[in-house]
Amino acid sequence: MNPQVSGQNLLARIHEFLGGSLEEADRIFRDELRSRRTCVRDIFGHALQFQGKRLRPILLLLSAAASGGIRKDHHVLAAVVEMIHTATLVHDDILDEADTRRHVATVNARWNNETSVLFGDYLFTHAFHLAASLDSTTACRLIGRATNVVCEGELTQISERGNIDLTEERYFEIIDGKTAELCALCGQLGAMYAGAGDEIIEALSDYGRSLGLAFQIADDLLDLTGDEDRTGKTLGSDLLKQKLTLPVIRLLATAPPDDATTIRELIATPDENTGEKLLPYLEASDALSYTSQRAEELILAANSRLSILPDSPARRILESLTDFVLHRSF
Repeated sequence: MNPQVSGQNLLARIHEFLGGSLEEADRIFRDELRSRRTCVRDIFGHALQFQGKRLRPILLLLSAAASGGIRKDHHVLAAVVEMIHTATLVHDDILDEADTRRHVATVNARWNNETSVLFGDYLFTHAFHLAASLDSTTACRLIGRATNVVCEGELTQISERGNIDLTEERYFEIIDGKTAELCALCGQLGAMYAGAGDEIIEALSDYGRSLGLAFQIADDLLDLTGDEDRTGKTLGSDLLKQKLTLPVIRLLATAPPDDATTIRELIATPDENTGEKLLPYLEASDALSYTSQRAEELILAANSRLSILPDSPARRILESLTDFVLHRSF
């Protein structure tokens, strides 16, 4: 089956299973961000178009369903993680100078960078305000810590721009912070607020982390080989910003000396055609297959952590979710 059709089928299955829980999380998300200021309402209404798969709230709710059941607090937490994720997208679009996301103009393209910075901050502050509404401060502390790690990951990536000698180990440190940390938090909070024991909480946190790492690797592959019409967002920004990702790191590590020199020159002076120029080198090497293999290893690691859970529809969907992340094209 076409991976896009298969992915859409899975998302439909998820929405059918989660039903009112996902709708309630979405209602809380919108209610919390409602404003009497026309300008804020306009920006928020535009940013709602960025919502796509909603992987993070889905991950949190499925983790809850698989480990004890979805409760009222999970709806709030699902809204919180979606706010944090949306805030990171708005800020990322500034960093990448991206023009489109999910087939619409980014906030920075539609308005300006100042608006994007402040709107991202607005989303962050509302996320913490909403998390603080829960009876326990545990979630607020965990969310605050995870958000710190995400920001550290982004700052580290910026500091490594243009580093042609970036190692694979360093790359994984970066994506573990900027992407995997929030996914790990979703698994952790889902299980914790479902009343699960420590072993299950840790297992679902590990599942989320491995899933998040695989998701970012797949995203990095799409940035090099994807179709903008299908993905709905600006591609090629990693190379333009001189951010080395796993396929390029592997290419540099294995290319013959003459090719490596040419590749380094292309990366050192990027333009809009750099990706197209690099593609023949990538296809002639094992860089793309190696990157896919590393993602597959992470998917196997994620699914292995689900073995602690009893069989259930939620667990089976979590297992299917890994395949969707691995083979997604949008």
